[in-house]
Formats: sequence, C-alpha cells, structure tokens
Amino acid sequence: MTSAPPASATAATASDDTVGMDYLDSLPRRILVTYLPLACFIFVLLFPFYWMAITAVKPNDQLTDYEHYSPFWVVEPTLQHIKYLLFETSYPGWLWNTVVVSVCATALALVASVFAAYAIERLRFFGSRWVGLGIFLAYLVPPSILFIPLALLIFGLGIYDTKLALIFTYPTFLIPFCTWLLMGYFRSIPYELEECALIDGASRWQILTKVLLPLAVPGLISAGIFAFTLSWNEFIYALTFIQSSENKTIPVGVLTELVRGDVFEWGSLMAGALFGSLPVVILYSFFVDYYVASMTGAVKE
Repeated sequence: MTSAPPASATAATASDDTVGMDYLDSLPRRILVTYLPLACFIFVLLFPFYWMAITAVKPNDQLTDYEHYSPFWVVEPTLQHIKYLLFETSYPGWLWNTVVVSVCATALALVASVFAAYAIERLRFFGSRWVGLGIFLAYLVPPSILFIPLALLIFGLGIYDTKLALIFTYPTFLIPFCTWLLMGYFRSIPYELEECALIDGASRWQILTKVLLPLAVPGLISAGIFAFTLSWNEFIYALTFIQSSENKTIPVGVLTELVRGDVFEWGSLMAGALFGSLPVVILYSFFVDYYVASMTGAVKE
C-alpha cells in the first residue's frame, strides 16, 4: 500500500490552487481591473466606426449645426451621401481596383517570401543570417524615399497609370516583412522532419510543399493578412503611379475625388471610409478561428 502524502504537502497543494485570480473575486476589483479597461479598449476601437456610420447618414444641415443637433447622434437619417458615393462617383471601380491590386500583390509577396524564408532558414549557406537581417532592414526604408527610383522603373516599363504599376511596386515593402515573419515560423519547425524527408528521398520542393508549408499555415495566414492590409491601405505609391480616376484605389480616390478645394463631402467621405474598411474587418473576423485552429493543429502534429 502506498502511504498517504504528508499533511504539509497537501496544505501546500491547496495553497497553490488558491493562488492566481483570487484577487478578482470581489466585484469592485473586477470592475476596476477587467471591465473598465476592456470597456475603454472597445470604445477606442469601435468609436471611429460609429462616427463614420452616423456621419454617412447625417443630412448636410446637421453636420456642422452643433447648437441644434448632437454631434454623436443623427436625426432623420438620409442615404443621399451613400447614393452619391455609389452612383455618382467611381467608387465601385475604386473598390474593384483595390481588391485586384491587394490580392495580386499579396500573392506575389507570399510566393517570393516563402522561397526567401526557406532558403535563409533551411539551406544554411554562408551569410544567411546577414541576408535575413538585410531583408528586415529593407522593410524599414520609408516608401517616401523609394517611390522616386521606382517611378523611373514604372515609366521605363510603360505601365504608368495601370494596376500593374501598383502590383509590381507593393511587393517592395511586402516581401521584406513577410519574409521576416515566415523566417520565424520556419525556424520553429524541427529540422528532424526535414532530415527524415531527405532520408526517404524527398526533394527540396517536396519538403517545402508537403512538410514545411502545412506546418507553417499560421505563419502564411498571418503574413497574408498583414500583406493584404498594407496593400489595401497604401497611399503614397497609389497617389504617385495612378493618375486617371478609373484606375485609382479607395484611399486615393476618396481623398482626391471627394475633396474639391475647400469643399469636403463629409458624408460621402465617411461612407467611403466605412465601406473601404469593412473588407479588412471581415477578413480578420473570418480568419481568427482558422488561425487559432491552425496553431493548435501544428502543435498537435
């Protein structure tokens, strides 16, 4: 028969079980430590969307008349600003251009980043660490410096004022970031898996596509989401390389077409900003569960 554990060990175990979140048992502490910071955080995140939504449906006479109308509420909402945005401007075309440019630039950046991250982390060539550091430092170069030499290339290739100009220039700042992010995910995958695949006769391509990439799905999703978001919100390159209204993206089109000198179409501006932010919000919401599930699956394997 096994002897019972000593009373001191039992007491220590009970004491350890009670240590943790016991300080939140009282309601005032929960309000102060949990609910109040969470409420402030939610307010800061959601208030811009609320402000855009109410401004998009406010009549023009309520936008600046704060003596008779509350700035935080709307009386007699109207859809005139949304109608003007969708049917009297090129906003649907801007939205389509933004989707095409963001998807294509993200795809190019992910493909190039996968190869670059795999080569730096797995091939073990001389100076690989310095190459990785150089790629990360390239991400820190501001676009305001790069757009001048890139403009010469765009004019030389004859793709100025086309979507190709943005599709080919956006990877210049997407690839360094995605490569740096994927390097960390590839580094976390054990080398033994690759060595076993090499012993079984697998090629480098088979190892990359059948071993590493399935385990690096969380990294691919993270890199894809960040790359898509950066492409969607990019402004400097889109303003420099696109001139015609039908080829503009949402950030540039909303600013340049809805602001005429000192006249600001505030209702349409807020509606355009709100509609332009919804795809990114939906993308994040859609991939949150998949991201967590992918991380769990990778750990189980």
